[in-house]
This record gives sequence, C-alpha cells and structure tokens, in this order.
Amino acid sequence: DNVRTRRAQIVKEWLREHDTSCLSQLKGGVNISRITGVCCSVFFQVFNDPIHGHMEIHPLLVKFIDTPQFQRLRNIKQLGAAYYVYPGASHNRFEHSIGVAYLAGQFLQALRDRQPDLDITQRDILCVQIAGLCHDLGHGPFSHLFDGRFIPEVKEHEDASIMMFDHMVEVNKLEEEMNEYDLVPDEDLEFIKQLIVGCPRGQNVSQSLPHTTSGRGKDKSFLYEIVANKTNGIDVDKWDYLARDCHHLGIPMSFDYRRLLMFARVCRVDTRTHICIRDKEAANLYDMFYRRFSLHRRAYQHRVNNIISQMITEALLEANEHIKIDGIKLSETIDNMSAYTKLTGHVFDQILNSPDVNLQGAREILNKIIRRQIYKCLGKIRSEAVSQLFLWKSKTSGSKTLRHTIRISCSMLVVTLDYGMKDKDPIDKVYFYSKKNPDKPKRISKEQVSKLLPADFDETFLRVYWKGEPDDESLESAKEIFNQWCKDNGFPLLQVIDIRC
Repeated sequence: DNVRTRRAQIVKEWLREHDTSCLSQLKGGVNISRITGVCCSVFFQVFNDPIHGHMEIHPLLVKFIDTPQFQRLRNIKQLGAAYYVYPGASHNRFEHSIGVAYLAGQFLQALRDRQPDLDITQRDILCVQIAGLCHDLGHGPFSHLFDGRFIPEVKEHEDASIMMFDHMVEVNKLEEEMNEYDLVPDEDLEFIKQLIVGCPRGQNVSQSLPHTTSGRGKDKSFLYEIVANKTNGIDVDKWDYLARDCHHLGIPMSFDYRRLLMFARVCRVDTRTHICIRDKEAANLYDMFYRRFSLHRRAYQHRVNNIISQMITEALLEANEHIKIDGIKLSETIDNMSAYTKLTGHVFDQILNSPDVNLQGAREILNKIIRRQIYKCLGKIRSEAVSQLFLWKSKTSGSKTLRHTIRISCSMLVVTLDYGMKDKDPIDKVYFYSKKNPDKPKRISKEQVSKLLPADFDETFLRVYWKGEPDDESLESAKEIFNQWCKDNGFPLLQVIDIRC
C-alpha cells in the first residue's frame, strides 16, 4: 500500500508539471500509463483472461470484485451440470462477469470515440461496467439449475441479483468508494440496477423511458442496450458467454463480436436512441444467434445435461429442510443475502459427504451421478404429445405392477430451442444503417440477407426419461410400451444426436 501511495504521488506531481487539466480526470478512470508512459498499477489493474487477453479494469470495479459477494461467483459453475458432460466446462460466473464488464467498457469507449456528440461520460461508462460486473450476482449453485429449476419448485422470489447488489453495496460501504470516483450513489445505484434488468424497473422495454434523475433519459436510452438488451438480445453479456462457453466446451466459434464493435453506432429512432449496426453485418448477427441456438442444442439442453440437472434438483429438494445456512434452509437463503453469500456449488459435496441420516435420500441421488447411474432417455418426440403422454402414464397397458412402475418412474421435460426471441426472428428488432446514410436507421428483412436462412426460429420437443434403476428389467418393458405408443399415436421418435467429451 505504501508503494502504491508513493507511485500515485509521483504521477500526480508529473501531471502538475506537464498538464494540470489531466488531474480532473484521475478519478474518472483515465489510464495514467497512457498519459505518462509509466506503467502504474495504482489506477488500473490488469487481468489476464483466456478470451479477451489482458483486460485493464478500473479501480472502482476492483473494489466491487474484492468483496465476499462477488468472490462467491468463483464457486458458481457457469454451465451448471454441463460440467458432467463436457469436462472442460469448469469455468465459473466470476470470470464471465469480469469479461462482461470489460466488454461493456470497450463497447462504450468505441462509441464515444466514434461519436463524441453522444456525450458519453466516464460516469456513464463506470455505471454500465458495474452493471455488467454485477448482473449475475444472484445465481445460486449450478447457476440456472438453482434459480430456474429448484427455487421455482418451492417458492416465488424477486430478482436475486438486485438484492445481492444492494447487500454488497451496503455491507462493504461501496457508496464511499463511488463518491471517490465522482459517481453519485443516490442516482447511480438505481441506474445500475436498471441496467442490470435492461430497463427502468417496473417498466418493460416498449414503454418510454422517463427523464428521471436516477436514469439517463431518452437521449441516452441506448445505454440500456449494452449489458441486458431486452429489445433484440444483442449485448455484451451474450458476446462474452458465447466466446467463453465455446472456448471451454471445445466448440468452434464462428461469430466475431469484435466486428460489431467496429460497426456499431447510435442513431435516433423517434424519441429514443438505439444502437444500430452496419447493414453489411446482418449475416454476422445471424451467425451470433445461430451460435446461441447451437450451444443450447449441443450443450445447454444436452440430453445428459438435462438428466443430471434434474437429478441435482431432486437432491436439493430432498435436502432443502435439512441443510441450514445461518439457521436458514436452502430455499429461504435467497431472501437472506447474508446467508445466500455462503451458498455455492460446494453444497453438492456437503450433501455427498454428510453422515446425516436425514440427507440419505439426497445423498443416494448424488452418488448415482458420481457413479454415472443416471436416468435413461426413453425417447424424444414432438411436444404436441404432452397431453396424450399424461394419459399414457395413467392408462398404461400391462400388469398392475408395471403400470405403477411406469407411473412413478417416468418423467417428461419439454425443451425449446430458439434464436432468443421464441418464434420470432430477432433481426427484425435490429436497426441498421448504411455507409451512405449513417444517421438514418432502417430495418432489414431476412430475404435481403440470404434465401438460405431458416423459415422458423424455434423448435420444441419432449424428452421422456426413465427414473428407475438402469438395470431394472422394467426399463426394457417401458421402452417397448413407449415405442409402441408412439407408433399407435403417430408420433415418430426424433433422432437423438448427442456429443459427450
């Protein structure tokens, strides 16, 4: 600390001698090494990342990173149970969140350099970067498995990322740090939370943005499209996880987000400002959304990934009443951020290694995962079969024992794959500009891009799982009955193509 203080004094003395106007920018985040030519880590910290290389991170962001609430993300798997399918998918929300903050800064810096008239301030950049840094604070163990599967089974809950953000700021006195860098906590904290959810809270993206002290008004409504773009899904969160997940999954990445940084600009559409993309980049955007679809098909919604996610969810439900953190059961920690800070992916090993007899059921499920005694997939069929399958489970032919076994041992999972906007083409929501008219936004239809683009942008199918013992004789009987039912009802089995590393 003494060395850092001395370095800061040296740099300030140099600035006083050479350019006193630079002093006012010190707390705004100017990289002093670029001004003085002296490498100085007092102001910017360098993170070496396998995706983005050497990232310079503003000291205010480092203050947020160096908190227990953010460090907790080191133990939250980015892809949840996919780690049990793809051994390389061991990365965590920690590095993803830093990557999003870095890309947010790169994006805004590119816009500011290209369009100085936008009046993008250092305060704006810091707020957007903090939002990118903190957008995933609310994830529980195994990310979407916890908050998308487990929690909905037991209760409703508010946005945990917002609650954790408020808790982080309060217990670590981060308002004082924000003041040090010329942010206004009374206004900017609410703005950051708006950026995390993608629009002013309590409104949807179609509603007009108010001119409030906490937000930035309609002239800067494009700022809401950086971290969580609710208009068309093109944001730095997606850019980072696509690149990062492909890298760790070993899947080639064809989409190039760096080109979008070069060809993005802000245009006014009616009363609002939007981020627009050069018209020749439409094909690149389709590559981005196709890559998202492909990752869901090959990894996020992988057959075995879904099976193991379901098994971990069942184990957490079994353990819910018996594992306490600060005296609070698992499902209630999401309402108590102090306890939730202590809940990470380590809960898997806690259950697995616990001698508590109350956890025997949960322990048996996790032991099956470890021994690869997982549920078996009977087949994959069109989703229209849902109602008929419920009837099938209740009226299965055969012995009474077999009917009972199938009724309790089969489960169904509806899987939807899309380009991010259900059955809609996301490019229909994107504004483009041309080289000749850079300030005139326009729409581009997919027919103008290529005749080879998909006619549909989503598909839904149903997977039927067998939850009994893998060597159970009833498994083969269930397969035969299920296959016969599909033939009788005109639902051909869909081809299952899975890749496991």
